[in-house]
Amino acid sequence: MMRGADAVMRTLAAHGVTDIFALSGNQIMPLFDASLDAGLRLYHTRHEAAAVYMAEGYAQITGSVGVALVTAGAGLGNALGPLLTARASDTPMLLLSGDSPVARDGQGAFQEMDQVGLTRSLTKWSVRVTRAEDLCGTIDKAVRMALSGRPGPVHVSLPADVLLAETDAVGLTQIPDAAAPEVSALRQWIDAAERPVLVLGPALNATRQPGLADRLEQATGAPVIVMESPRGMKDPSLGAIAAVFAEADRVVLLGKPLDFTLGFGAAAPEAGWAVVNADPGELTRARLNVGDRVAWTIEADAVAVAEALCKGSAAERDRDWTGRVHDACARRVERRDEKTAITSNGLCAAVQAALEEVASPVLICDGGEFGQWAQAGVSAPRRIINGVSGAIGGGLCYAMAARAADPLATVVALMGDGTVGFHFAEFETAVRENLPFVAVIGNDQRWNAEHQIQLRDFGADRTHGCDLSGARYDEAVTALGGFGVLVTEAKDLPDALRRAIASGKPACVNVMIEGQPAPVVT
Repeated sequence: MMRGADAVMRTLAAHGVTDIFALSGNQIMPLFDASLDAGLRLYHTRHEAAAVYMAEGYAQITGSVGVALVTAGAGLGNALGPLLTARASDTPMLLLSGDSPVARDGQGAFQEMDQVGLTRSLTKWSVRVTRAEDLCGTIDKAVRMALSGRPGPVHVSLPADVLLAETDAVGLTQIPDAAAPEVSALRQWIDAAERPVLVLGPALNATRQPGLADRLEQATGAPVIVMESPRGMKDPSLGAIAAVFAEADRVVLLGKPLDFTLGFGAAAPEAGWAVVNADPGELTRARLNVGDRVAWTIEADAVAVAEALCKGSAAERDRDWTGRVHDACARRVERRDEKTAITSNGLCAAVQAALEEVASPVLICDGGEFGQWAQAGVSAPRRIINGVSGAIGGGLCYAMAARAADPLATVVALMGDGTVGFHFAEFETAVRENLPFVAVIGNDQRWNAEHQIQLRDFGADRTHGCDLSGARYDEAVTALGGFGVLVTEAKDLPDALRRAIASGKPACVNVMIEGQPAPVVT
């Protein structure tokens, strides 16, 4: 026999989990203790939201489930926001929360609350375990559910007395591999198109499914794009895609919802649509938005369908179409020569040059207007962005998670001065847990996305409430044990970036830039 807490940790270990991102609290201390015997490492953060963001980032880099552990009450409350982001990014994540004891239900126990009610709408599955003998099976199911079908976050609430109760040994369910999907009819539909486009959702991006887009394009002869930004057709990393996409006659969505990012279907107004998603709700949404223009709805794992499509041979079609889509996606705002003042575009160019000098780069992009410049102007084989939820602030946490997932990676995170404030204290976590990365702050001393809204919608004489200070974020990071440098002139950027990378510490390159609206490519 063993404690329930031991059953939880041993079940996680049996699933290959090695790292957990946590913030301690009364109800979960048995789990902290049990992690020692199970051989699991705990990365201890300064805020529960940071732990969840780290679990999300870790899952995206490793391809496995990310695990976050928080206490009850406000602990779980603090964790809710990042669940929305993980759900929107289709990231497999398990959130474990402490809970008040089952034996005291209804008596007003410390931090007694309906935790499942709080998380149900933000997760694939949310459950409270009320018996110790159910712990192994529930954790087993939760991990599998997070990873299967349309990936996403799952929440398991763990009452304090259940964690201390005795239970039996761990046993995992054996589930047979799913049969390969039948795609011949879908393939024929794609082959018959003149101007098809295949659109991949966030779970099929280059970081999480390396090489898939290229193989799919080669096999089908159709251009493939990845959409994971709330700006949709206006995503600067997709260049001038909107005008060309509007000419498509058939669009296949693989793990990509047909939602606001595609203008509810208006992005390709004459196209027929095929929607492949393991979430039946997304199939219903597609039919609601475009009606009888939906030619196919397939409830299946989008990755499995994409892999099946890769096994065919490309149809004969006008290669000019694929070239036009590629050229549109590759268009960018021209860079100007920068002698002294630094623009967002110029900063991104310097970061790109620095990334090309290092081995195993990982790029993190987070923020509003500056975040859009980063997504459009910097690239790396592995990338995490703040995603289609539109939430900002997780960038520092993603950077730490990427380093935890790959200790040999050079991790560079670009973010605005608004974004960095959400979880600035996590620099202390990064120093303490030895998770070096470089945060490059595009500092225009304002919440620039909202400032641009005020300028556009209300006029220059109505701008207020969006200014930030010239705070020395670099000096604060140095005080926390990291490396910090302030850059005010373009000529100093390359050296500052090299020094930050070479420091081997959590680093902050605080770059004073001209505030610009996000790039618009035409």
